[in-house]
Parts: sequence; C-alpha cells; structure tokens
Amino acid sequence: MKWIDTHCHLYVEEFKEDVDAVIARAQAHGVTQFYLPGIDSESIPAMLALEAKYPGVCKAMMGLHPCYVKENVQQELAIVEHWLEQRDFCAIGEIGLDYYWDTQFKKEQQEAFATQMEWAVQKNLPIVIHTRNAMQETIDMVKPFAARGLKGIFHCFSGSYESAQQIVNMGFLLGIGGVLTYKNAGLPKALEKIGVEHLVLETDAPYLSPVPYRGKRNEPGYLVHVAEVLSAAKGITTAELAEITTANATALFRG
Repeated sequence: MKWIDTHCHLYVEEFKEDVDAVIARAQAHGVTQFYLPGIDSESIPAMLALEAKYPGVCKAMMGLHPCYVKENVQQELAIVEHWLEQRDFCAIGEIGLDYYWDTQFKKEQQEAFATQMEWAVQKNLPIVIHTRNAMQETIDMVKPFAARGLKGIFHCFSGSYESAQQIVNMGFLLGIGGVLTYKNAGLPKALEKIGVEHLVLETDAPYLSPVPYRGKRNEPGYLVHVAEVLSAAKGITTAELAEITTANATALFRG
C-alpha cells in the first residue's frame, strides 16, 4: 500500500534532531510522499533544504499562513510572490483564515487570502487551506475563485456535514487527519455521506497526533492510524482507501 501525507511540517524545530529517522519510519509504513506547507518567510530555508535533500519525496508549497499575518503582511506576501516567480511549487499554502487566537488582523488575513488565491488561479496551482473558527467565511471567500477553476484542500477538516457538502460541491478535497480518531470530534458522522473520492489523508505533523499517540509529537508514519479509522468508517479495506486517497492527492498536485 502507498500513502501520501498531504500536509506535514517536517522542517520545523521539533524534527531537527531526527527527521531522517522520521521519514524512514514513515516509508516503512508505505508513506511515499510528504507535502510541506509554507508558513512564513523564516521557515522557507529549512523547508526548501529538506525538499532538496529528498527530491520527489518531500514537496514544498509556498504561502503565508493566516496565523503569521501581522503588521508586515505586505513584506511577507512580497516574499511569497518572489518565490512563486523563481521556481515551481506543488501548491500555494497553507493559506486561509484563523480567528481562534485573535481577530486583530482579520482584514489583513482576508486580503492575504484573496491575494494568494488570485495568484493560484493565475498560475493554475491548487491551494491548501487553513481555517479555524472561520469555516463559513472561508468557504464564502473560496466560492468565486472555485467558480474560476481553483482547486485545493481544506486541510485538517473538522467541520459539519453541511460544511463538507459545500466544500466538495466546489470541487475541493477534505484533508483528514488525527482529529478523526478523537472520541468526541464527531468527524466520522460528518463524513458519513461524503464519498472517499473527496478525501485525502494528512498528519499535520508534529501537531494533532492520532489516538493512540494523542498528546505526543505527531509524525507521518502515524497516518496508518487515521487510515484504519477512516477505512472502517467507510466500510472499505485500507488497501482500497490507500489507492483512492493516493490517486486523489496525485491528481490534485499533479504527481
């Protein structure tokens, strides 16, 4: 079985000492590719260095994460734009809206999100979306771009069936990770009527570890625990789930 981790931050400090071992463990579990979302300008060198070390295995995105939208948003966006002009990336991400911690830069987040979606349309790239405490507003912002052909993933989906239905109706995929394994998350029920053809798998490592590793550092090898829960919920084998979700990710990111 081959799996793709569509969202993991393997270049961050938490993996500094043992990233090679982490990747080797994941590969032993069948995880063949690792998609690396951008955060801000400070994280770019480490992300690109890891991609260069594992060509074709680790694949970098470029984008400004909403939690890193501050007073210097224009300088940060200029750096994103610069990199998008320099070389190819698999996606623009992770981008979106996050109103969880504070809403001081709400307007700037919205503007940064719209700007990066416009670049994605122009460059015919998919996007990877981060949304927290802003699901409907995020969906509403995406809709006009989706109508222009934009595709992508709502990463770390943990919303309602109604939200899921709106997302897949736009032609977007749902990124499913460790939250699926949490007892009170209610995610299996939200996904009950959503076909597997609309799903991809992710870990968001080092965050959001699945049961039985909840509270510990997450890593891509733990994707198999998410897969076991999802395949059981969908009434299909893990092999079938691997085939479908890997095909979904490959089609979106064009390999």
